[in-house]
Amino acid sequence: MASLTEWKVPAAAQPRPEDYSFDLERALSAVVGLHSIIPGDAFTADTLGTERAGNGVAIEDGLILTIGYLITEAETVWLHLSDGRVVQGHALGIDQESGFGLVQALGQLDLEPLPLGSSATIALNDRIVVGGIGGRTRSLAGRIAAKQEFAGYWEYLLDEAIFTHPAHPNWGGTGLISAAGELIGIGSLQLEREHGGKSEHLNMNVPIDLLKPILDDLRTFGRVNKPARPWLGMYVTEIDDKIVAVGIAPKGPAARAELRTGDVILAVKGENISDSAQFYRKLWALGDAGVDVPLTLYREGDTFDVVVTSTDRAKMLRKPRLH
Repeated sequence: MASLTEWKVPAAAQPRPEDYSFDLERALSAVVGLHSIIPGDAFTADTLGTERAGNGVAIEDGLILTIGYLITEAETVWLHLSDGRVVQGHALGIDQESGFGLVQALGQLDLEPLPLGSSATIALNDRIVVGGIGGRTRSLAGRIAAKQEFAGYWEYLLDEAIFTHPAHPNWGGTGLISAAGELIGIGSLQLEREHGGKSEHLNMNVPIDLLKPILDDLRTFGRVNKPARPWLGMYVTEIDDKIVAVGIAPKGPAARAELRTGDVILAVKGENISDSAQFYRKLWALGDAGVDVPLTLYREGDTFDVVVTSTDRAKMLRKPRLH
């Protein structure tokens, strides 16, 4: 992979040890680089790539928390430490609902884990550090820009995601560290918004409070031990208050039901929808994965009903090999 240390955050944006009451260098030493290899025939190979790189954070001895898309269907995972060591890892678990991923190190890391904080208690404009692999020169001093709902086009919804500014250039799996030196989130995306008449980039982070109830399950079972949500295999966006399919996952439920890119989704089980979050909530309220999902669609001048038999998204994915 490209060197994890060949770039630097601009000096003015780097966190300064004197600005924090905790040991900044020690906290940032818990952040590792992550590099995964995915087979070419994996379900996510075309959309997410066969080689993925980002960050992760040590939360227990030998246990790394990251963002799940970096390790989904990974057959090989490497952990890059700040001291130059490289340790093989195993994709231990992924939670489709939150987006978290866990990696078990297969060798000794000798890292002090970062304690888990409370994402519920942070507020707008609170100071934070976005920790990336490589210490202070590849980390970012920032603030909480927003805490609000986030609906992703891939059938994903967070009731309250954490948005930070400025944006870290290597955001995937970064550690969102509070002013108390605790982990309060994991970096997922970079987004753009209009603010004060200007365009600015933000990072979206998954709040750490979503991890606490599911951590034991992820460690033990590799997923949350409850029935999965229904998944349709559609990528949707909002256009003029309409939910439009902008992609259909190959061999997924929507593809089998012959849905097409450009279809407008008007209703779920007869109930009209006007945004992605509403669509997902009505879909998931129908029952567990496998439930039939009645949709009302608009296509090329025609309005019609179709029933899509949902599935568990995890069934489409390659299972990680046990080491």
